[in-house]
Amino acid sequence: MRWAPTGSLGGMSQRAVVLVGPMGSGKSTVGRALARRLGLVHVDTDDLVARSAGRTIPEVFETDGEAAFRQMESAALVDALAGPCAVISTGGGIVMSDVNRARLRESPALVVWLDGSIDALTDRVGSGQGRPLLEGDVRETLKEKIAERAPGYLAVADVRVDTSEMRHSDCVDAIVAALEGVSA
Repeated sequence: MRWAPTGSLGGMSQRAVVLVGPMGSGKSTVGRALARRLGLVHVDTDDLVARSAGRTIPEVFETDGEAAFRQMESAALVDALAGPCAVISTGGGIVMSDVNRARLRESPALVVWLDGSIDALTDRVGSGQGRPLLEGDVRETLKEKIAERAPGYLAVADVRVDTSEMRHSDCVDAIVAALEGVSA
């Protein structure tokens, strides 16, 4: 683990936590719950992009395209990492950028890769509605995206949590244990 806790608040590290992983792994839901547990704010890079663009993520993809979205996503990551200590949920493709991977590796934040089996992820994303990159066969598209992005997740992650069979509260417990330096 390249990350080491510094400072504390009630025995817990006062460091940002960044959640990365594929669609359906629970980044947003677990992120909100973790932020509540730690008494930190929750920042979702997709929310920052939508707010900045004044449109939903699907509208940004439709109007401006994926490349423009990725530029906005990178700017959102910079803002989130520069802001106050927070739990930061990222979009599934954030690790596809060399610059974003470098930012995440250089950050003092604990980077957690939320992962899951293809069955669990497919069940969670359902039809893929509202997810511009999940058109057609959701299961096959997820498999392709995961295969493409897994090396990026691996490159930035300090901790990997398989959420396949876990409740959100169990995921939060595992991340808190990692923050406390205990094996999860």
